[in-house]
Amino acid sequence: MSEEEDSFEPRLGRMRSGKTGKAGRRALQSLLIARIARGGGDFRRVGQAVSPRASGRFNSRGRGARSPARFAHVSGWSIDPASGMSVRARRVMVKARVVKLTGAKAQGAAAAHVRYLQRDGVTREGEEGRFYSTFSDDADGKAFLARGEGDRHQFRFIVSPEDGASFDTLRTFTRELMARMEQDLGTALEWVAVDHFDTGHPHTHVLLRGVTEDGKSLNIAGDYIAHGIRGRGSEIMTRLLGPQSELEVRESLAREVDAERLTKLDRDLLARADEHVADLGQPAAWDGDGSYQQLLVARARQLERMELAEREGPLAWRLKPDLEKTLADLGRRGDIIRTMHRAMTEAKLDRRPELFVIDRTEADARPVVGRVVQRGASDDYHDRRFLVIDGIDGRTHYVEIGTNAEPAPVGSLVSVEPARPELKPADKVIDLVARASGGIYSIELHRAADPSASEEFARAHVRRLEALRRAGVGVEREADGSWRVPRDYLDKAMSHERAAARAARVRIQLLAMLDLDQQAVAQAPTWLDRQMRAEAALEVANHGYGREVRDALARRQQWLVAEGLAVVRGDQVEFRPDMDKVLRRREIGAAAARLSRQLGLPFSETVPGERVAGILRRRVDLSSGSFALVENSREFTLVPWRPVLENQIGREVSGVVRGSGGIDWTLGRQRSGPEIGM
Repeated sequence: MSEEEDSFEPRLGRMRSGKTGKAGRRALQSLLIARIARGGGDFRRVGQAVSPRASGRFNSRGRGARSPARFAHVSGWSIDPASGMSVRARRVMVKARVVKLTGAKAQGAAAAHVRYLQRDGVTREGEEGRFYSTFSDDADGKAFLARGEGDRHQFRFIVSPEDGASFDTLRTFTRELMARMEQDLGTALEWVAVDHFDTGHPHTHVLLRGVTEDGKSLNIAGDYIAHGIRGRGSEIMTRLLGPQSELEVRESLAREVDAERLTKLDRDLLARADEHVADLGQPAAWDGDGSYQQLLVARARQLERMELAEREGPLAWRLKPDLEKTLADLGRRGDIIRTMHRAMTEAKLDRRPELFVIDRTEADARPVVGRVVQRGASDDYHDRRFLVIDGIDGRTHYVEIGTNAEPAPVGSLVSVEPARPELKPADKVIDLVARASGGIYSIELHRAADPSASEEFARAHVRRLEALRRAGVGVEREADGSWRVPRDYLDKAMSHERAAARAARVRIQLLAMLDLDQQAVAQAPTWLDRQMRAEAALEVANHGYGREVRDALARRQQWLVAEGLAVVRGDQVEFRPDMDKVLRRREIGAAAARLSRQLGLPFSETVPGERVAGILRRRVDLSSGSFALVENSREFTLVPWRPVLENQIGREVSGVVRGSGGIDWTLGRQRSGPEIGM
């Protein structure tokens, strides 16, 4: 054959539709499948890697754009000269977010995120998380945020090495990764990190300030965020543990054959499928001995047994259209069941797995009432949380609570129900008054429109407006204390409620901090008292936690009778009308005596119309509610606690006691006009 006959020059034409187009797509899928088996990640990630800028989430220009690490993630197989075996680099998963820090709301969210990362139970020993940095094993998260108050943004990374379980701590790995990032980005970086071992995949949360060493804004190229960090992590992990052998990979894939979750084998089957049919008659050219093909066939047969695939031929299966979602849900369900088993075992509670409740239907919208056994993270990336509740109905409930930050400590008694967005009654009144007054609302206008409304009632509407103003709903406070209300106020208020429901998902009511044994003999109003006197008492099972509640109710009833607060007449129990008042007075009196000994000051009860003034020392939580301890040079008092007081601890406060027992507070520098009624 002549040299001219042997020459070949491909001429690529336009891809056409129809059969040719399908063949072209199948050829591309084959290339992607080859990448999957040879270490390039799953089909979805490979697709994203083809065009890292397609999502538009990250800046395509910036530091690290020219770093060689942007291609380091493309780690196929190679031959180890020493053993002659096929090996590949260790894999590291990286998730990234860029969070804006401008505004008080963003700063508050950042502080909440730091507290969340340091929560209890995230270390191997079940202790709280501890931040570390380049040179410190005990970094201060609050100080880190304080230094970044003027930053425009903050980077947040979750770094999860595939072999993270092989290490007692990920600090050495993380510090080396951040050092390599400094080299690639050409600047010193200020960061803190915390390791979490509370999931099946150990991972590290890294908070990185969005500024360079000379104080300028730090912009990182999208390619580097998408691939460079993962590539550097892979290099470090491979050097620490050595490359991953082909035998390790095959053993890992073999364990996926019978898994009741979405696996890499499933993603490969989905990628090979044409019109939902996966034909496994011929192994891929790169699958030398056909061992990978055998794994795919074994997985397809398992899917057939799970009724997620049907045989279409000797080695062909029709995959169910919802296969991916079903397997993902099965995996999530399995993770939840293991979490619930672990929680009940650690709490030394013997509960039947068949009474575990994971997915509550819309029809079963009744509140879940019970004892909190565990509180944890269901999604580290989005800070979503869950509760495991030992219910009074005798069942164990797993409840997704979203980003709800309401207090629900382990051991407390709570009621949890779905959050239903709805306008507050105050919203309709505010809108009515404002429409009749040219878009202005004030206490004076409110009382003029409704003479029966008390000033205290009107002040509750001002508190609602203040809350919406802080949330950016669009209401404005004028210098004279009145409020400018937009014409579409109700629509904006409803949008605010919908957003809050999407974030929190549920409403959590803290019913009691005391356990049942303490409630049974408490010199204070208790949830057991309310349950005994309720016209529509909650249904309490005769097994599990329900049995414990029934026993505690019986003991509480006997105690109340012995204390002269209740009388048994036949089959009925009659309670003294002033029972709650007597118990509350006893509890506050005991707490005041205890605090008086600690402070060396006498206790002073509040009187309606009297002014309370002094330094707000702290919050005092009692069974009958939470109180603020206000101290002056001569005495101290306890007044009802309100969330607005949180930021006033350690400061001078003053207010006037209302007839209902509440306080009209004057906090900080106030504009002219009415004070804040709480």
